[in-house]
Amino acid sequence: MDRRTFVGGAAGMALTGLAGCLGGGGGGSAETNVGMVYALGGLGDEAFNDMAHAGIQRAEEELGISYDNTEPTGQSEFGTFQQQFATSTDPNYDLIGCIGFAQRSALQENASEYPDQNFMLVDAELDADNVASYTFREHEGSFQVGHLAGLLSTREFSHEGTYSGTEKTFSTNPDEKVIGFVGGKENPLIKKFEAGFIAGVEHVDSEIEVRSAYAGSWNDPGRGQEIAGSMYDEGADIVYHAAGATGGGVFNAAGEHGRLAIGVDSDQSLSSDASHTIVASMVKHVDTAVFNAVDNVVNDEFQGGSTIALGLDDEGVEAVIGTEYEGEIPQDVLDALDSSRQAIQDGEIDVPTEPEN
Repeated sequence: MDRRTFVGGAAGMALTGLAGCLGGGGGGSAETNVGMVYALGGLGDEAFNDMAHAGIQRAEEELGISYDNTEPTGQSEFGTFQQQFATSTDPNYDLIGCIGFAQRSALQENASEYPDQNFMLVDAELDADNVASYTFREHEGSFQVGHLAGLLSTREFSHEGTYSGTEKTFSTNPDEKVIGFVGGKENPLIKKFEAGFIAGVEHVDSEIEVRSAYAGSWNDPGRGQEIAGSMYDEGADIVYHAAGATGGGVFNAAGEHGRLAIGVDSDQSLSSDASHTIVASMVKHVDTAVFNAVDNVVNDEFQGGSTIALGLDDEGVEAVIGTEYEGEIPQDVLDALDSSRQAIQDGEIDVPTEPEN
C-alpha cells in the first residue's frame, strides 16, 4: 500500500504521531479526496475492513478520487482520526468513511462539531444532516448460509482437498445433528448474524442443535481455533463465523478436523490458506456501500441524513459458494437456496434479528 503523510498544520503532525497507519492512493491530486477510518483489526482481516478497502480502491480506479487510510488500534482513536481528517486543509477531505458500528459514538460528537464535513457511517445509524448511514440486513444472508449448512449437514457430503499441504477429505456426518456459530464480540449486530443463521438451519430441521460461542475479540485466531475445535470435537460438522480476523482460526480448526466452515463479509475462499475448508461465505457488500457513497459525493448527490439498508433484494448481502466447491454442491441444494432467497425477498419468510435463546 502506498504511503504518504499529511504535510502542514497540526492535523498532519498529529496523524503521523498516532499508532494507526496512514496510506492510500492518488497522492492528493484528485478533485475528490476521501479519508477512511477502518474498524479495529485493520486491513488484512480478509473480511469486513478489506471489503471496505476494495470499495475505496474501486472508487479510485473508476472515479479518479484520492484516498487515505487510517487503521485505529484502539477505541479512543476513532474520534481522533475523524477529527484530524475533518480539520485537514492539505488536502481537504470531501468525505470521511467511518467503517464499523463502534465509531458511532465518536461520530455523533464530530458530526455536530464539523457540520460542513460529509461523513459516511457503516453498520450503524446516525441521524445527522452530514452523515450518510449504511446498514445491512445481515440476518437475511446468514439465513441463507444457515439453510445451506442444514442441507449439507443432514446428508453425506464430502470434498477432497488439501490443508497445510496435506491431502484431506472434508465431510459432514448426518448421524450428528450439531452445527456451530462463532462470533467475535457479543453485541446486537453480531446477534443478527447468529439469529439468521440459526433460523436458516432450523428451516431444514428444527432438531439440529446450533451451538454458539463468542471469542470476545475480532483479532484472536487462536481463540477462534480453540472454540471451533471444541465444536468439531463435540459433533459439529459445519461452523459459521462472524468474528473478523478471529475467524481464521475457525478455518484452521476445520482443516485439522476434516470438517467444513463458512466465512463472512467477503468470499473468504479467495483469500484464505485454508480455502478447501470454506464451503461458502456470507458476503456483505461493504465495498458497494463505500463505492456508492463516494460516487454520490463525486456527483454532488451526497445522501446526508438518510439510512440506506442493503439486503438480499439489492445484493447487499448474499451467500456465495466457495471457489473450491463450485460444481460440487448438489443441484437440489442450490434450488432450495434459490427458493428460500425468493421467499425472504417476497416476505414469506420473516428472518429474526435476535436469537430465541
